[in-house]
Amino acid sequence: MKKKKNLTEGGGSGLTHNPFAALSGGSGERPAPAPEATAKARTETNTSDSKVVVRREKKGRGGKTVTRVCGLRLPANRLAELQREMKRSLGCGASIDADEIVLQGELTSRAAKWLESHLDIQVTIGN
Repeated sequence: MKKKKNLTEGGGSGLTHNPFAALSGGSGERPAPAPEATAKARTETNTSDSKVVVRREKKGRGGKTVTRVCGLRLPANRLAELQREMKRSLGCGASIDADEIVLQGELTSRAAKWLESHLDIQVTIGN
C-alpha cells in the first residue's frame, strides 16, 4: 500500500503559493467612483425624454399573450436589472428582446402602474 505524501510536512513548501497575491495590490480599499460615473448613474434612470409604451401582443406566439414594454432608453445592464425587478414584482416570466422588455401574460395595466410608481415616468398603454 502506498503512503500518501503530505505536502505540509517535511521540506516541501506546501500550499503557500497564492495566484491572487499580485492582484491585491495596495491597501485593499476601493477607489472612489469618478464624477462622470456618478453623473452617468443619475442619467441612466432618466427616461422622461422618451415615450414608454406598454402593449399586449399575441401574434407569432402560438396563441400565448405577452406584454411588451417599449421605449425605455436605458443601457443594457440597467434594462436587465429592471427586467429582473419586474419579473419578481409582477410574478411572471420576462425576457429582453432588443431594447424592450417582454413579460409573459396579459399584464398591461399592472406593468404600467409598476413602471409609473418605480421610475416616475408617464406610461402609455397601447394596442
